[in-house]
Amino acid sequence: MGNEYAVGWGTLALINAGLAQGKNRSGLMWFLASLLLGPVATLALVIFEKLPEEGGIHDD
Repeated sequence: MGNEYAVGWGTLALINAGLAQGKNRSGLMWFLASLLLGPVATLALVIFEKLPEEGGIHDD
């Protein structure tokens, strides 16, 4: 039963990394955070708003 739990936790971390990148956040940082926090990290990512793009064209 322990292997299935580890596979699910790792899959959640990968999903969170993709979700984080979609919100212009560090996928690696959120992957590592997800390994420690699991579903709590997922909740945080869902609640946080998308960050603005860096290096884009500004309307100054």
